[in-house]
Amino acid sequence: MLELTWKFFVQTGSIDTYLLFKELEKDNPVMPSYPDDEMTEINFPII
Repeated sequence: MLELTWKFFVQTGSIDTYLLFKELEKDNPVMPSYPDDEMTEINFPII
């Protein structure tokens, strides 16, 4: 259910869907890996 809600949010940008996702996330602390999260983990060197 969490993955489906996330995919719907990504496609629609619906704030209500995001808030639902966050509520579901509280109930399920194990978060599946999403491809979009990979970009947040990249460390860019500061020049």
